[in-house]
Formats: sequence, C-alpha cells, structure tokens
Amino acid sequence: MNKSSNLIARTAGAVAAVASLMTASAAPTVSRLTPPSALFSFSDPNPPIIARFLRGQRFDFAATIRPDAGQTITNAEFRVDGNPVAVPVTLTPTTVSGLPANSVQATLRAYSNNTGGVHTFSVVGYQSDGQVAVASGNFEVVLTEQLGRRAKNVIIMFGDGFGIAHRTAARIMAQGVQQGKANGKLAVDMMPNIAIAQTHSLNSIVTDSAPGAACYSTGNKANNNQEGVFPDDTTDRFDNPRVEYMSSYLLRTQGKTLGIVTTADVFDATPAAFAIHTQDRGAGTGIADQYLDEGVTNRGLRVLMGGGRKWFLGSGTNGSVRASASDYVLPADLASRWGVPAGAVDPSRDLIGGFVGAGFDYVGNKTQMDAVPSTATRLLGLFSFSNMNVAKDKIDKRRGASTVVDDYGFPDQPMLDEMTTKALQVLRRNNNGFVLMVEAASIDKQAHNMDTERWILDTLEFDRAVAVARNFASTNPDTLVVVLADHECGGVNIIGGSTVANTNLVSRSLAGQGTAATNGLRAGVVGTYEGAGFPIYTIESDGYPTTTDPDNKMLIGYAANGDRYENWLTNPLPLRDSQQPFNSSAPLNTYPSGPTARDTNGLYLVTGQIADPVAAHTASDIPVYAEGRGGILFRGTIDNTDVFFNIMQAVIGGVPTPAK
Repeated sequence: MNKSSNLIARTAGAVAAVASLMTASAAPTVSRLTPPSALFSFSDPNPPIIARFLRGQRFDFAATIRPDAGQTITNAEFRVDGNPVAVPVTLTPTTVSGLPANSVQATLRAYSNNTGGVHTFSVVGYQSDGQVAVASGNFEVVLTEQLGRRAKNVIIMFGDGFGIAHRTAARIMAQGVQQGKANGKLAVDMMPNIAIAQTHSLNSIVTDSAPGAACYSTGNKANNNQEGVFPDDTTDRFDNPRVEYMSSYLLRTQGKTLGIVTTADVFDATPAAFAIHTQDRGAGTGIADQYLDEGVTNRGLRVLMGGGRKWFLGSGTNGSVRASASDYVLPADLASRWGVPAGAVDPSRDLIGGFVGAGFDYVGNKTQMDAVPSTATRLLGLFSFSNMNVAKDKIDKRRGASTVVDDYGFPDQPMLDEMTTKALQVLRRNNNGFVLMVEAASIDKQAHNMDTERWILDTLEFDRAVAVARNFASTNPDTLVVVLADHECGGVNIIGGSTVANTNLVSRSLAGQGTAATNGLRAGVVGTYEGAGFPIYTIESDGYPTTTDPDNKMLIGYAANGDRYENWLTNPLPLRDSQQPFNSSAPLNTYPSGPTARDTNGLYLVTGQIADPVAAHTASDIPVYAEGRGGILFRGTIDNTDVFFNIMQAVIGGVPTPAK
C-alpha cells in the first residue's frame, strides 16, 4: 500500500470508528489510549510505530474510558500481547471539558518491557452493569546492538531555534567571505557527522520547545507544551502518564550523572525537558521544585546553571514569583510506583537552601562561579531572576559600552562557553560518566523578537560553547558530542546586504525614508544577488564583532514573521522580557514592548504573515551534527526521536571499532 492509499485507509477507518461510536447503544467506549499509536487512532498496525522504548525503559499506560449514561466504570486492566499486567490500575475522574459524566482515566504506572519488537497492548474497562470497553494499541521495544566501544559521556548541545540560516549568518559575521569562499569555519562546521532531523510534535507539524526537546531525552513524541509525559484528560499539570528520561535510565543502569546548562530561565522548556515531567511547561514553582525533589536523587542532577532565581526564592522575598497555583502534589500511585517524593504546595520554600543542604555549591555570578574549586561535585548557578541577558548585552557590558545588564540587576553574568567549561569540570569527577545538556536559549528568543544582531551574537556564543565541548571530547575520546536544535525559529534567511554605508543607513532611518513613496529603507538599501556583495565584520579578541553595523552589512529576513518596523540597524535595547519579575518597573518598563514599538523613525513597516505579535517557529528540518564516540551513527534524514536511540546505542551498545 502506498502512502496516499495508507492515508486514505486511515481516514476512512477514523470516520468509521466515529460513526460506530455515534450509533452504538449501551456500550462504554475508550476515547484515548496511551502510549499513542496509529493502531488505536486509525486501526493501522503498520510502521511507523509512534511509541518506542528502550529495553527496560519505564513508561505509563493510560486510557480514558467513557461510560454509558447513569453508569460508572468500576475497574480496568491492561494487557500486553494478551497477558494481564500484574500492576494495580488507578481510576481517576477526568476533568477536561466535553467528556460524559463519570468518565475516568485508568492508569498503570512505571511499566517496562525487555522483549524487543512490536507489542500489542489493550485496556479492558468494566462498567457497573457488567458491560466492557476494549481498545488496543501498540508500541515497540528497541534493542541496542552490542557492537564495541561505548560512549561514557554525552554532551547534547541545543541551539534553540537554530536553523541552517542562523549558522550561515554567524559564519559570515565571524569568518567573512571572499570571492565566493568562506574565510574560515565555525566550530560546529568542523564536526564530521551530519544528519537532518524532522521536528514535528505529537499534535502538530510545528513543535514548541517542550516536546521539541523531550523527544531527544525520552525517545517519544509529546504534545506541544508538554515534556516527559503523554497527553491525558485531566487538568492536573503533573499527573500525566510519564516516560522515563535518558538521565534516569542511565543513572539507575550505569550510575551516570546529569548536568543542565542554559542561558534561559532554568524552568524553561528545553532544560526542563531533560528532568521534569509536566503537561504545562509554564508551571514554574513545581518545575523548579522537581529539580530538587526528583532531579538530584532520581535523575542524578549534579549541575544546574542558568537564570531563574525567581523560582528558588521563597514567596515574599524580593524577586520571588513562587506561587501555590504553579506548585505540585503528585498522585499517590505515581509517587509510589516511580519511587519519587509526592511534592508539596509550599510557595515559601527556600529552594536555594534546599540545594545547598543537598550538597550543592551555590553561585550567583561569574566571579563566584570561577571561584568554585576543582573538587566540587555539585553546582547550582542562578545568574538572573529569569532569562539571562543575551551575548551582545553581556559583551557590551564587559567592553564598557552598555548598561543593559545593569538595568536587569545582574552585571556579572557568565558567557555560555564559560558555564560549559565549569559544568564539565564538575561532571567529569564521576567515574561512571555523565550526560550534559547545554542550551543557547536566546537564538530562539531573539529570533522570535526579530532582533537580528542579538540572535547572531547568541549563535556565536553557542559556537564558542561547541568548541569547548569538542575540545573536551578530543582529550576524552569516550565522549559523544551532539549539536542540534529543537526546531527552527522565525523562518530566518539571509536576503542580501546593505548597499550603503552605515552613516547613510542611519540618515535614511532618521529622515523617515521608509514610506511607500520613497522606499528609502528597502529599494534604496537592500542589495540582492550581486548587490549583496561580501559584508565585512571586524572581530575583536573576545570573539565578537567590533560593531554589528559595519558599512554594507548583512541583512536578514523572516518568513514566519509578525509585524515589525525595520531600519536594518542594531537595536540599542532588547525588547522587554515579560518573564522578568520587575518588567513593569523602571528602567525595564522603558524598553520597547514589541517589534512595532522600535525602529519607528524610519517609517518602514514590514507586515507579517501571522497574527502573532512576534515571529513563530517553523516546521523546517534541522541539521544534527555529531562527533566522538558514536558520532558515526548520525547520518541521513531521521526523525527527532531517532536522536535518543542513536545516543543510547552509543552509550549502551557502543559502536564498531574502526579498522586499523
């Protein structure tokens, strides 16, 4: 059956299933079955199999069972390959709207399977009048091959939103191009193995960062806004069916530890998608608490660095945003079966003190981070209230050219490469090895803002961190380094170069030459094809350009853009960051509120294709670069979940020893 016929058959099956539900009388039904499968959704048992797990990787079964009017569901059981699973099943009332009265979610926690291949599972729900509801799905258990030498350490590096054009722009700025050839390469360009990954989430062709990152850490798809879980029909943010993380699996099977480093708030989607189970990536208090409650003991968390201090300060403390509404208490069956604390609603909790009590060194700025001794084995670094400042503003502060980081209240913030170096210093002390996740978060955040020069400099900052990881791997050859993105952001591309000197560009902007009558900032500036030339940037010893506004500079366009005013000049201030706790107070409340509130002097309004106030993610495939032990596994066009299984093959089964 070809793909078109297969799709038609699936659609017909779905329509028939809906018609059957509508006409059936006096029969309870199953409207959701987890893990997700085409067998359940479309009556299609054929590949691709949606849910895949490693041998022994734990996950939850769940089903939404809808009773007949006036009836209740009294019991349920799950079966795998026809055999009942001897684990208690919990029935929980559903709380989402639109389901019949007395609908329940049946959940079986922390199941695992050691037999490779595709397995059929089913749920049987028993109604109070003796009738039953039955539904089936399937999943696959993937076995690693024992091939040879194994990777001891894994460094996974996220350029959040990092598409092909982002790195091309960074290369042009950092290395330059002459007579059609680049003058040099980025660190990521020198990694020998490349694959192309598809980035779709469970419920959309366009992913957000939560499932976009969790696919790499669990091997499974999730709905947008969800991480480490499958969707369900309750509104509780932390009770969803879980999937075991790479970090937890490798801690309990090999004793490996975990490090998380980000330039975002540490509660943000990408870092949390390596340690936190929730259907709501915004539940900050509970997410931060779970880092300590489960992360340290159950994930081997030994390094956590980034922004987000606001979640670690007890409510009532200056800068704290901890609140009961975003905290968590786990269901008893989940806590018991997964062997984790139940949690508590405790907004006044001193989470920094909790980490210190668990043996962590705590640092709040670069100076303190640099002073952490080489003997340290646990490190918590929180360098801002929320997201850290971007590379451009941190570098300008170090050069004495800007007060942006002072306005945010954190003038001494480390760069991502400096954080990566310190994280490796701590993690390498574990003889069993480690998994380190490093994220350059504001490539994405500034691409959303269509703040071109800020995301390009964050890409340069990311590449410097990649160089640190590559250097570590060169002296520790049992290390696998993987560089990737969760998705592309902004539909970014390089449209050409400015045809005028910077002083001319400034004067055109100030003169309001962006009107339809003059097009002074478009037809008079944007050079395409040979008009783009070869933009030249001077790079200082710190690795960043002297100015991002040279004559005849590189120009960037956006395909997934909201409306913006554009003058092609570097913005002196970033946009306001709504996640900062003092965003509404001076001086942060004087920063531009959005892309239509800056660059207005030029009068050149670029209208967007989307109604969003900022640019959006796209469904574009993203490159995956790999190097070191297991890097050879990354080739061709792959699904984003394949990254997880390739990494685990390298760590558990190894790779062939190359011929001499």
